Amino acid sequence: MLSIGLTGGIGSGKSVVSALFESFNIPVIDADIIARQLVAIGQPALKDLAQAFGSEIINHDNSLNRAVLRQAIFSDHQKKNN
Repeated sequence: MLSIGLTGGIGSGKSVVSALFESFNIPVIDADIIARQLVAIGQPALKDLAQAFGSEIINHDNSLNRAVLRQAIFSDHQKKNN
């Protein structure tokens, strides 16, 4: 079976191409959707992230605060590189 990896920047048309594939009954595996499912409320990965980066990455509704996590990741990366 032929496998195609679809990549590109924001606004480059990945969703349009994925929808086109699906319209032809070509199976699409969307890593963005899988990544969101993995860190959904109640999932073990969300708990693991909170343990690694602190409870401040969790919103009041127990969902992942992606902006705070992103800041924590890049802040930690900068500390390690200095």
